[in-house]
Amino acid sequence: MKHYSSVIIGHITMDYNIDHLGNEEKIVGGAVVYSSASAHALGHTVAAVTKVAPADMDRMDTFTIPKEDIFCIPSKASTNMKNQYLTADKERRICSCSSKGDPFLLSDIPDLDTDIYHFAGLIYGDFSSEMMIELSKKAPIAVDVQACLRHVSLDGSMFFEDWADKKKVLPYVTYLKTDAAEAQIMTGLEDRYEAARLLFGWGAREVMITHNTEVIVYDGNDFYSCPLRARNLSGRTGRGDTTFAAYINERLEHDIKDSLLFAAATVSNKMETPGPFKGTREDVVRYIDEFYRDFK
Repeated sequence: MKHYSSVIIGHITMDYNIDHLGNEEKIVGGAVVYSSASAHALGHTVAAVTKVAPADMDRMDTFTIPKEDIFCIPSKASTNMKNQYLTADKERRICSCSSKGDPFLLSDIPDLDTDIYHFAGLIYGDFSSEMMIELSKKAPIAVDVQACLRHVSLDGSMFFEDWADKKKVLPYVTYLKTDAAEAQIMTGLEDRYEAARLLFGWGAREVMITHNTEVIVYDGNDFYSCPLRARNLSGRTGRGDTTFAAYINERLEHDIKDSLLFAAATVSNKMETPGPFKGTREDVVRYIDEFYRDFK
């Protein structure tokens, strides 16, 4: 049986991205796309499990991983998202969802040999808490909390609310990822470092919090931080997904400090070009040599 560093589970989407000047870009995306591309670029063998309507199967061409590593399940509808950025730094945005794919079920997940199950969802309801707990019994799980906090209203508008099951599920989570705003929603704490401490205290073993200036990781003993140094933000969409996937796959063979450095350099490089990261590990090493000499 083929061995995978991680099995990444999530919906592939059609994203309509509108910048603060009103320029619109239509691009196939979704956390599963950005995450698998990031890990694959660094030399890791990963699988993607996704759902899409039969009429949208051409979206599969956006994946950068080999076709035999993509497990696509038919869905009544595909997920379509709109991101309207309000500021030039793309830190503030209004999100909406015009179409939502079917939830993932435990029976949808193929029996694969993997080191990590990576939950790369988009919307609350993509996965159940029970599914996360069950898969954690087979391999460590990595959870991006976006799909635990982001809800869709009847009119398609999106809103965030705290994850009711957080204290039930977090003890089963090996790698947890939030951004600064999500961390505040979950903990009530504006200070990212204090929020990471609390999330660890609730059970997650390694907590990553992303921000437009840096990425931090807390393992219960020490804090690790690495800045983001992208020269432009034309590829801002997919920042957290790219970072998290690079980090957790690197962690299989490297310590936190080195894994975080590779993750920060990978996403900084990726943010300079729209779409999933299509570089190589050698490109990331060169990026580190040029922009992260002080962190080597």
